[in-house]
Amino acid sequence: NSSDLSPSSFILASIPGLEAAHFWVAIFLCSMYIMAVTGNCAVLFIVKTEPSLHSPMYFFLCMLAAIDLALSTSTVPRVLSFYWFNTREISFGACLVQMFLIHTLSAIESTVLLAMAVDRYVAICHPLRHAAILTNAATAKIGLAAMARGVLFFLPLPLLLLPLPFCSSRLLSHSFCLHQDVMNLACANTTPSVVYGLTAILLVMGLDAVLICLSYILILKAVLRLASWKERLKAFSTCVAHICVVLVFYVPLIGLSVVHRFGKDLAPLVHITMGNIYILVPAVLNPIIYGVRTKQIQKRILNLIHIYNN
Repeated sequence: NSSDLSPSSFILASIPGLEAAHFWVAIFLCSMYIMAVTGNCAVLFIVKTEPSLHSPMYFFLCMLAAIDLALSTSTVPRVLSFYWFNTREISFGACLVQMFLIHTLSAIESTVLLAMAVDRYVAICHPLRHAAILTNAATAKIGLAAMARGVLFFLPLPLLLLPLPFCSSRLLSHSFCLHQDVMNLACANTTPSVVYGLTAILLVMGLDAVLICLSYILILKAVLRLASWKERLKAFSTCVAHICVVLVFYVPLIGLSVVHRFGKDLAPLVHITMGNIYILVPAVLNPIIYGVRTKQIQKRILNLIHIYNN
């Protein structure tokens, strides 16, 4: 049976066979979420209070931290309420809002990662022009452009789903709402939604990935022209943290997309695990990566720990 109206709610997916362990699953996810919030708030606090870090590279890092905070906060508390209190239903409106936030924030993060790649390219290939090209005003404009780009490209996704009728099945394959997941429950022609969703992904995340690769090809060429291996390693070492963050973002994104497109016969555990990795792992690892690779942040963290212990 199908309805001519949108459902009042969807049912979030649980891990099959682990219903009795929901409390411990929630404890693990809550621990990851606390790590993500603590790490990203620490990055924001350190950059704000340390004048020597008031440069485009660290402003982009702050944008990344704020996005990770927003992305994890828009999903994890709802997932925790599901595992702790068994509130499996999420209203249709809340599901569309959550879906919009997840995809829009992911698009903004992708754009910021591209901007960080451009920052590294200018710093290494045109060091004398870096301060003139990437001013604080230009950095702020890039941040606003990233937000506008994400909203404009992904606002149509929930709007395309609003008029669709949904079949009697309301069970999602994740513990939160994603466009592909919700779209698959519609019992109507979803071709416009499929085409637009794929186009938006390719024009935002796909294009950003290509441009990031192009930036690093140019960086590698510039580094290889340096006289000694010591200079080459020193120049390229400034990019290591950013490369790691790019991989941490794009590998789960690609994995989740592959699971949705080609993994319909996979166990539900795979879908749920990939979804949780996509939402939580970048938010947890990004502050750690930059904390380990950036001496200024390391020094500031050690100072804070020393003050706290005293």
